[in-house]
Amino acid sequence: MTTAFAQRVEELKLQVRRHDGRNVADYAFRRQVDDLISSFYDDIGIVLQVPLRSVFDLLVIKVLYVERGSRDAAVIDYLGDMLTRYLYTRELFPFVGPGGRRQPFYFSDLLEEMQRGFTRFQNLFEAARRYGDNALFLTGLFPQSFRRRRGGGRLGLPRPVDPSYFISTGKACYRMAAEHELAEATQMRPILYRLSRHFELYMDALNDLSDRYIMGLDMNLIADKMLDNFNRYRETGDERYLENARRYAALLRLDEARFPALFRKARGYVIRDPGAGPSIW
Repeated sequence: MTTAFAQRVEELKLQVRRHDGRNVADYAFRRQVDDLISSFYDDIGIVLQVPLRSVFDLLVIKVLYVERGSRDAAVIDYLGDMLTRYLYTRELFPFVGPGGRRQPFYFSDLLEEMQRGFTRFQNLFEAARRYGDNALFLTGLFPQSFRRRRGGGRLGLPRPVDPSYFISTGKACYRMAAEHELAEATQMRPILYRLSRHFELYMDALNDLSDRYIMGLDMNLIADKMLDNFNRYRETGDERYLENARRYAALLRLDEARFPALFRKARGYVIRDPGAGPSIW
């Protein structure tokens, strides 16, 4: 599945690039996206190994291109790359503090770099773009981190933290990076301007991506998979489908008492003399 999955995602990305500036997410395109996402849940007992970049590209296409009508191929590609990069702790926590403990990147760190000269980053363009990415990643993938009121959160942020701080400074840094001369040299100026102007839109899309596919599960899809497997069990009597249905039900946290047909003990058979009926144990 690994190669086929990556190829199908690349085909979707190619369609997006070919029609850059327009949204061509018609019924057939949407169906392809949904089928690929659904394939993750087909074999619930098997761990699938697929390229993570392809996974993130697919999910960004789903929440941004399909569901929000985005028309910008470059931004979709940028966000897929950003999510892949942030699998590594050093991206979100680029600084090393006392005792080797990694520390997050705050706007005050950027201001300090600008005043004293760049030592942690090569130049303002790199520093500003990195901060913008950090802000978008935090507010997009971990919005729940800003709801806690006491103690240090999982991301090591002080409490309370207002997400508007990261939104406003993230937008400012993307704009700062877009206005740098290196933005023209790297052909990133249009992308960075769009990230600055529409920061909240991309943040909202990443909120959905996080809730449904990273921090949580698409429960509607899980419910469909459970019913499909249970119906196949009823049609075929194959216990594998019943076991899969139970696994999906566990994700949904269904009450066994309310669904006795799903959780009843499987029937077993023993070999008897010819002509004798089945013996149930």
